[in-house]
Amino acid sequence: MMSRALEQAPPWWRSRLGLFVLLGFSGLGALLLLEAPFSGLLPQAGGLRIVREFFAAMLEPALDYESPVPAGTPSILSAALAGARRTLVFAAAGMSLALVLGVTLGFLGSSAWWDEERHTRAAAGLRRAVWLAARVLITLMRSVHELLWAVLFLAAFGLNTFGAVIAIAIPYGGTLAKIFSELLEEAPRASARALAQLGAGSVQQFVFGLVPRALPDMSAYAFYRFECAVRSSAVLGFFGFPTLGYSIAQAFENLHYRELWTYLYCLIALVLLLELWSASLRRRFVA
Repeated sequence: MMSRALEQAPPWWRSRLGLFVLLGFSGLGALLLLEAPFSGLLPQAGGLRIVREFFAAMLEPALDYESPVPAGTPSILSAALAGARRTLVFAAAGMSLALVLGVTLGFLGSSAWWDEERHTRAAAGLRRAVWLAARVLITLMRSVHELLWAVLFLAAFGLNTFGAVIAIAIPYGGTLAKIFSELLEEAPRASARALAQLGAGSVQQFVFGLVPRALPDMSAYAFYRFECAVRSSAVLGFFGFPTLGYSIAQAFENLHYRELWTYLYCLIALVLLLELWSASLRRRFVA
């Protein structure tokens, strides 16, 4: 019995411990190939002073500007709230377009709506061609980070707010399409089979049998990506777009660390509120 169990045991490199060991050696090998000395993580004398001042300002965020500003300038708290609102608007606009792309390409990139038995070979070949084109487009969209799209659109169109929205929508749409298509593929098919026995077509089976089973997980993932879009929207501010990231970059360049922490706390509060809101919605949809 013991010899038979040993014969059926997988090789050590396919076990969990073996994979963990291989991953550890791969990480060490990557560090050696990069020739990245750990001494480079130690800050210089001037850098240590900046780090100390930065974290010291964390305990006393600014309630007013650290340098004189023109008369009539909104207070720093008003500016932070306005930046948070614009950050949220950019993220919502980008995710709205991303959802349209994700749902459309997720449908085309899934084979769950196929019913090759009821169609000719030519129709089946056409569907496979559409599926392949959708999968290639999905891969291209999500292979380029939103920051690279932002750089491209900034060079092409200048500081255009719609360019920032598209920069978020393209990679997020590709990611949503990939996940949506996989969730549709993995959805339980008992309802679809029951509809097929009643004479429903492939599209009817897909819409009424598969989509309702996959919709809770699709919705939960879409809420999670919206949280990510808020952070991406803030980062786009470093390119000049009027989000919280722009205020953070300006404060850092001027060495106004107390102002910087005011904007950071506003961003943290925004992300936490969205996390609480989306978590409650995810529990409701998934339950």
